[in-house]
This record gives sequence, C-alpha cells and structure tokens, in this order.
Amino acid sequence: MPDVSAHAPSAEDPTALAPLARYTTLALGGPADRLVTATTADELTEAVRDAGRRGEQILLLSGGSNVVIGDDGFPGTVILVRSTGFQVVAEEPAGAGGPATVTIRVEAGEPWDDLVAATVAAGWSGVECLSGIPGAAGATPIQNVGAYGQEVAETVQAVHVHDRLTDERYALPAADCRFAYRDSLFKRNDRYLVLAVDFQLVRSELSTPVRYAELARSFGVAVGDRVPLADARAAVLRLRAGKGMVLDATDPDTRSVGSFFTNPVLDAAAAQRFHARVAAAGTGEPATWPVAGGDAVKVSAAWLIDKAGYGKGYPGGDAPVAISSKHTLALTHRGGGSTAALLDLAGTIRDGVRARFGVTLHPEPVLVNCSFD
Repeated sequence: MPDVSAHAPSAEDPTALAPLARYTTLALGGPADRLVTATTADELTEAVRDAGRRGEQILLLSGGSNVVIGDDGFPGTVILVRSTGFQVVAEEPAGAGGPATVTIRVEAGEPWDDLVAATVAAGWSGVECLSGIPGAAGATPIQNVGAYGQEVAETVQAVHVHDRLTDERYALPAADCRFAYRDSLFKRNDRYLVLAVDFQLVRSELSTPVRYAELARSFGVAVGDRVPLADARAAVLRLRAGKGMVLDATDPDTRSVGSFFTNPVLDAAAAQRFHARVAAAGTGEPATWPVAGGDAVKVSAAWLIDKAGYGKGYPGGDAPVAISSKHTLALTHRGGGSTAALLDLAGTIRDGVRARFGVTLHPEPVLVNCSFD
C-alpha cells in the first residue's frame, strides 16, 4: 500500500531490533528480532525461505494499517513488502450484454490508494469507493477490504501466491480464496504468501451502482444510481477525511487501524434476543441491515459502542489512547501510549457492549503478539 505508515521508514536499511512502531499507522509496536526489506516478488519469496531455514517466525508488513503489534514486538523476522507496480494482463471487449473489461496484475507492495487513483484516471470502474484506504494491494484480499458498498472480493480474479508448504508459485482463483465479510483463506492461514493480485475492472467513466446510502445522499442520487468515477473517488475521500480515515500526520485521529471492530452478524434467534435487549434498554431503533442469502442481520458496531456509553473521544482528558473524536469505530493513539493501553480500552468497550446488548464485538485488525481476551 508509497508506504503510508504514520511514521515513514528512514532512508537507511532497516536493522535488527528496529522498533516496529515506525511501520504501523498506530505508531505502536516493539522491536523485531530481524527486519528485512523485499522490493520484488523474488526477494520476498527468498526472504521467507531464509527465515524458514532459520526456523524463525515471519511477519509481513506493508502499510501497517491493519495490524496491532504488541509492546514486546515480534520474536522473528519482519519482512517489509515494497514490491510495486501493475500491468494490464488481459482485455475483453463488450459483448453478449457484458461490459468491456480490463484485468490488471498488481504487485503486493503497490500502495493501494495510488492504485485506485490510477484506475479512476484510466476509466476503469470497480474499486473507486475503496479510495483513501491505507495499505498495500497485497493486503486487500487477506482482509477482503471493503468500504462504501464495495469490497475487493467483487473484483479480485486471482491471487498469485508462494505456497510455503510445497515451495511452489501459482495463482489461486477468486473462488478458492474463501472470501467472506472481512475474511479470506489468507487471514487465518500463513501457508500462502501473497505476491500479486489480479483485479478485473470495467471500462467505464461511471462508477459501479452506488450501494451506500450516505454516499448516495452526498450526490443527491438514489441508491443504485451511477456517478462519474472521479466524483465517486472525491466524495469517498471527503467522507473518509471527515471521519479521520485518511492519513494525516497532523491529525492524531488518523493514528489508528481504521475500524477496530467488525459489524457483528446475528442469526435470526440472536437478532430476536438483541432486539429485546434494545427495547429494554430504551436506546432507540438500532442500526441494522439484512445479510444476503438468509435471515441473519448485521448490526452497526459504531451504534453498539455509542449506545453502550462509549462516545467519540472516550475516555477524554489527556488519555494517550482514545476513541476517535470523529468516528466511534476507530481507536486512536494520541501519543505516548502503548499497545497494552489500546487493548485495555478495546476490552473495556467490548465488555461494556456485551453487558448491555448481549453482543460480542470482534477486532478487525490482525493482533500480533498481543490479545485482549
């Protein structure tokens, strides 16, 4: 994802025992036993092999925007993924009622928002609503990154991997990636090293149909309408900036991992119990929406947090870690804090929401050498 960490790396080569805080958007995290940089897929593969031969644990970091690293750091090799660039690998003309498409192959370390900007400028539709998300392209399928009505699972055609078990390289088609809400095959399995990602985009000067109500309102259009690509990107960037979700070194609200908790999904029985708890609490109508393909509903984690008594800026004062003053879902590092303090805050919020509504929140970022269970 250029590197978009809150503290950019120095021009010098990384050295052993380098603190990882400088490579994360939270600006938190202790040292690594070993820190190396990979600028190509071959270097990345070889760095992983070298660490494997030494019997070391491995952590891959690119933008550092979706990871929480413990204060003790990482007891192994951290590889900074800095492979960049993309190329067109296939083009299909319009036909049989389908639009013209272009397939691009993107290196794992390509800055995500740079890629989105390039696709919008080229007139390729499909990821414009994912503007402003920090990180690298190779991380997006791992998390199945999504925002404002789009997620990468809709455009990923294949993920090129190095299989650490067989020591082979091959492409996994999207159907084999087990994409789900903020989840994939890669998130819980370190067998596969992502080297590049193929995205299939539509040739169009218009966005995909706008699905997110807040975005549609910003244009004065109905959900399902389409707008110019450049306008969609600009609107998303404005909305994200207003929530402290576009990195800005002068704004401590952006020193975060974005949304810290996922929106919980409740089956029909759990949803019924939840609505009964809400009615008893007298907190008003909850923010929910149906999940496609069943009776389940998704509940707004931001609504749960706010109604449980943890509003923007909580706990206030000079706390080194706090809920963002702009967005209830973001936990921020104001300066002088620690990962332990951040996770204490996360645990307090999780426990408070569960006590009030009977719903358990789960973290969205990857927790490395730390937990709040």
